[in-house]
Amino acid sequence: TYQVLVLNTSKYNKIKDLNNKNVGFLRIDSNLDLSIDTLNKKVSINDATFDDIESLYQSLHNNKLDAISIDKSYNDTIKEEKKELLNNTRVIYTYKIKVTKNNKVIPTIKNTDNSIKPFILYISGTDSRTTVSAISRSDVNIVAVVNPKTHKILLVHIPRDYYVQLHGTTGIKDKLTHAGVYGIDKSITTIEDLLDINIDKYVKVSFATVIKSVDLLDGIDIYSEKSFTPWTNKKCRIVEGSQHLDGTCALAFARERKTYTTGDRHRGENQEQVLSKILEKMTQPKYLLKYNDILKATKDSFETNISYDEISFLVKEELNTLATWSIDSYNLDGVGDSQPTYSMGSMLLYVMQPDMNTVNTAKQKINEYLNN
Repeated sequence: TYQVLVLNTSKYNKIKDLNNKNVGFLRIDSNLDLSIDTLNKKVSINDATFDDIESLYQSLHNNKLDAISIDKSYNDTIKEEKKELLNNTRVIYTYKIKVTKNNKVIPTIKNTDNSIKPFILYISGTDSRTTVSAISRSDVNIVAVVNPKTHKILLVHIPRDYYVQLHGTTGIKDKLTHAGVYGIDKSITTIEDLLDINIDKYVKVSFATVIKSVDLLDGIDIYSEKSFTPWTNKKCRIVEGSQHLDGTCALAFARERKTYTTGDRHRGENQEQVLSKILEKMTQPKYLLKYNDILKATKDSFETNISYDEISFLVKEELNTLATWSIDSYNLDGVGDSQPTYSMGSMLLYVMQPDMNTVNTAKQKINEYLNN
């Protein structure tokens, strides 16, 4: 979804007013040509491209452009990172483009003997309030290493602000969360580069996925180190110690960062705990037998490249063995810093410089879980 913006003081109110006017676009947008062509079918424009978001908006504010056209997901990022760029602007037109993904080969997680081989799953938690298929930042980034032979799962949490080289780019690095703006494939390949791994499967979830899943599992039991009222939902009350949460409050617990002095680090621990509790319940026979109903009820709230046949096979294998799974977790760490980013240009943003000792430890753990 693209938005065409002008200054509040502009005389342009409709898209037809921009006929033969100068409209700016973002050069790093992977769908640049398609967005320009789509808008040109509506009105004839003189297009100009810019290297980063800041220079694009500054050109509008300096009256070097009559309007700008930008993917809505970028504007969602601006609202968090540099909302003053949106001051004195207004949207006069919205249009959509349809993009077909490359039909690349999706690896199977089945061995030739029809058993399930160890695989790596990327779990992306989007901040999109619309559909899960919408392009948006990835605020949750968890790599799950699943070994069906040993019945062990390792969850590796990567902070959203990790300062990394986006796959296929050179020069200035970016926040990992910004990779999601370029699509799920960019997040996957960037994490593969960081951890020297091949990610076999992914699941992209939204807020609704967490709420629906937890409620369909009749809630989960979590442990909190302190009592607090979540900043994202004042109706929930988290108490110190163990407690049972429904889907709405489980989501609020997983999103909490303001209560903790370590902020996003502790939020990552909470997210891993919620995910672990969901996995523990999902492997109980009572809920395995209801997997079809659960998939139907949540189908519009998540996106995955795991086939229905693979899911069915995993469930049947679990019902046959009734094995108890061991779930471990590990968090990558780093140091806070202010740096320019690939997406936002020269403006300084908060980032987390990776602690390479934790990155290397994660690589070692991933290898151990895959092969032992």
